[in-house]
Amino acid sequence: MKKIRICLVNIGKRMSVIPIVTPPLGIMYLAAYLRDKFDTDIQLINQKLDNIPNDKLVRRIKDFNADVVGLGAMTMTGQELPDITRGIRTELPEALIVLGGPHVSSSEAKTLETTEAHVAVPGEGELAFEAIINHYFDGGSLADIPGIFWRDGERIVSNPGRMPLIDDLDTLPFPAYDLIHLPDYWKQQSFPPIPRRRYISLFSSRGCTYDCIYCHNVFGHQFRYHSAERILDEIKYFTRQYSVNDIEFLDDIFNKNHRRLIEFCSRIQDNNLGIKLAFPNGMRSDILKEEEIDALVQAGLYFLSFALETGSPRIQKLIGKHLDIQKFITAIKIAESRGVFCNGYAMLGFPSETEAEMKQTIDIICLSRLHTTSFFTVTPFPNTELYKIVAQTHPEKLAKLQYDDLEYPSFMHNFSDEPDEVLFFHQRKAYQRFFLNPGRILRIFRVHPTPHLIPLYTAMALKRMTKGFFQSR
Repeated sequence: MKKIRICLVNIGKRMSVIPIVTPPLGIMYLAAYLRDKFDTDIQLINQKLDNIPNDKLVRRIKDFNADVVGLGAMTMTGQELPDITRGIRTELPEALIVLGGPHVSSSEAKTLETTEAHVAVPGEGELAFEAIINHYFDGGSLADIPGIFWRDGERIVSNPGRMPLIDDLDTLPFPAYDLIHLPDYWKQQSFPPIPRRRYISLFSSRGCTYDCIYCHNVFGHQFRYHSAERILDEIKYFTRQYSVNDIEFLDDIFNKNHRRLIEFCSRIQDNNLGIKLAFPNGMRSDILKEEEIDALVQAGLYFLSFALETGSPRIQKLIGKHLDIQKFITAIKIAESRGVFCNGYAMLGFPSETEAEMKQTIDIICLSRLHTTSFFTVTPFPNTELYKIVAQTHPEKLAKLQYDDLEYPSFMHNFSDEPDEVLFFHQRKAYQRFFLNPGRILRIFRVHPTPHLIPLYTAMALKRMTKGFFQSR
């Protein structure tokens, strides 16, 4: 097989209110894997970093003269794919175009119906992408690769089955940070309200064993994880290579395995690394033990997110999260007492949710010891159980929902049983009640890692307090 030129792209432009730009871990892990398997030149492009329009993005891909173009997208940014793939097809007619990311897991074969791509890969990408390259360049048939969607002439084919998951994550190479210019990301806003800082992002696990109806669960239900030794090796390498002192873990449930968490914290302390740890994505708070919080704090924990979603026990059952709300409250209280900056997530507007249940959620968040929070509007994404429920209960509203601009939707969607004015009134008032609490304001300034940067986030907070038109994660 000849040397292959592969261009991997993270699709999407920055939002105006929350201009989050983080290292594109998905394509960085994929790039590291592919260059271990093939003789290849790889270019990574993060469209959000330079915030470039689609035509300039296509020009960069053309200038690289890619043989293979991999485009990763969220559902909100997937609306850009028809325009981008059309441009690539015009400029590089012989290039293989492969789609991946959560958008493919959401829309499946439909992603090919509206684009010029050849193949779409749902879920975990490494093994499928490797098989696609082998089959495509060796003359084999894509029909032999389970679980992918591909174009056979004018026909779109959905292969049965699913690619196996990678059981031993320690066999994967480190993410390809050498293919991006990391200091560019230190100048950008990462997950708010974490300040700009010298950091790297990592995944230490994949998969989630829970069944929340609003989630795609891209990595499957099997919880797989790097060993504590592997995580330590990774941190040592990147802190030496890039002189970073802040590690951001984007796992869904870093604390799923108690023994691994304790061993990881112990190894960090034994090696005197002097690093800081942030968990912006949210741990499973009702299984987070006091012993674990203390161990994490001793290892360098300074920022931790807690995902409530709903304060209603009935809605907790409906959405399949089954969170123990009292343990959620207790975990926040313990972390806050240890000096950890605590961030929260909640959602308003679930199907059948009542005004009283919305108030339950707001009361729990506002009476908690959280420093910051987000009250998102529930948004059903295709191929989730939530979407199926809404298709039955509010099909007329679902038909109007657009995913191309979820920061400023064309209308304020509401899938609860309450009128729009009730939902959005309570959402707006929730932000006001939460952030205008004098005690909370003092605690934010007392614990925030860089208080002088807090004014950077005031515009975002004011927007939420006056509009409250924010969507679910």
